[in-house]
Amino acid sequence: MTTTGIEIPFVHQLIGGVWGPADSGEWAEVENPGRREVIARVPASGASDVDRAVTAAKQAFPAWRVRPARERGALLIKLGDKIAEHQEELARIIASETGNALRTQARGEAASAVDIFRYYGQVASEQKGETLPLGDGLLSYTVREPLGVVGGIVPWNAPVQLSALKIAMSLSMGNTLVLKAAELAPLGVLRLAQWAAEILPDGVLNVISGAGSVAGARIASHPDIAKLTFTGSTGVGRSILAAAADRIVPVTLELGGKSPVIVFPDSDDDATVDGVITGMRFTRQGQSCTAGSRLYLHEDIFDSFLEKLTSKLAQLKIGDPLDEDSDIGAIVSQTQYDKICGYIQSGLDKGGKLITGGVQRPVDQDGYYVAPTVISGVGADWEITREEVFGPVLVVIPWRDEDEVVEAANDSAYGLAGYVWSKNIDQALRTANKLQVGWIQINRGGGQIPGMAYGGIKQSGLGREYSVDGALESFTQHKSFTIAYQG
Repeated sequence: MTTTGIEIPFVHQLIGGVWGPADSGEWAEVENPGRREVIARVPASGASDVDRAVTAAKQAFPAWRVRPARERGALLIKLGDKIAEHQEELARIIASETGNALRTQARGEAASAVDIFRYYGQVASEQKGETLPLGDGLLSYTVREPLGVVGGIVPWNAPVQLSALKIAMSLSMGNTLVLKAAELAPLGVLRLAQWAAEILPDGVLNVISGAGSVAGARIASHPDIAKLTFTGSTGVGRSILAAAADRIVPVTLELGGKSPVIVFPDSDDDATVDGVITGMRFTRQGQSCTAGSRLYLHEDIFDSFLEKLTSKLAQLKIGDPLDEDSDIGAIVSQTQYDKICGYIQSGLDKGGKLITGGVQRPVDQDGYYVAPTVISGVGADWEITREEVFGPVLVVIPWRDEDEVVEAANDSAYGLAGYVWSKNIDQALRTANKLQVGWIQINRGGGQIPGMAYGGIKQSGLGREYSVDGALESFTQHKSFTIAYQG
């Protein structure tokens, strides 16, 4: 990690409407992974910072919960509009700290944050209950109430998008929020918080930085936090769930994935190849929990499809995330870079065949760059086949029998996403219905859209996000009333 001689800014955190450093006075450096340069310092928050943020959120909750839902929604829409005014600035921050390419990824993430706030702002008033026909003389009805203070923790791979989701879902339902930004990529989230502070009442949204093992752990165990929402690795998700179990508080977990992609022989075409590349999230360096990283290709098209795939991957330019010409940016950190290279080398050492890519740096730059890597000849029990690499690494497996490929696809501890490619819609639906995942796409490789229910099963998580129902089920609780009266 290097510095450029330019003064490195200190970026404060937001607690109770006030910007400031960590109580300890300690700071953490933020690196541009494409250039290996320190670009900012943020507070290295500890338990006492979390305690202050929770206190601020708790104090703001009574007034926020009784504010009409339509008014809360209007403020979220206003925040979305504010972000839209500064969308390019936000995109450049995202590219600088995550390594995601500006043109292909960071601008889309900034736009997604706008969409999320506008969507939940529009549906905030859907927080309504039901009436039950229990018979003459009885009136029974339910209302939905906010839970209280929500504790949110987001990862570094799509920090602004995922923060916008947790903020919008929590606040639209009348909760207040303490959000911990990712250690490696906090700047975009803190910038978003600056705009939010201009619009929202003090204490409704509190955004801190700091290590997950310290600040994140305190959020998970804090007695005054009524709900936890976490996006990240399955391993950390388990610890969040254990902490929540001790206090019996609800949890939303969006965790890892090792998503299968099944391609039928009628889909040996450029459109499907493009969709597989998109679904693998190659232009985000494969750093996505929904990456379709297990490609099951029918034997009849195995060689021809791979030829088209490698040809298209070769056309993608790898380089500085802030370069307009770059299709693919940098891996987020040295640690993640080493982990990805270790998985690749492990697969090759066990006898896998390297189709393209590998552990050699694809560009003559000082960042953490890994080329799109495709490996065939892998075993079903290899680490590279079963574990989440979280990098641009795709394993390719031939198949012939439909039942057998579904069985292989389901042979995973994960169950987040799945992809099916077939021109025969009956065949595609039959296959998709058998996949044990929470989100299935047929003939599409794109990302989530506000309004759809998104989330995993098995070790890929609990709960649903992006939808109205997800917000209602995850961020409110039912209160039931039964009234006897003389008819």
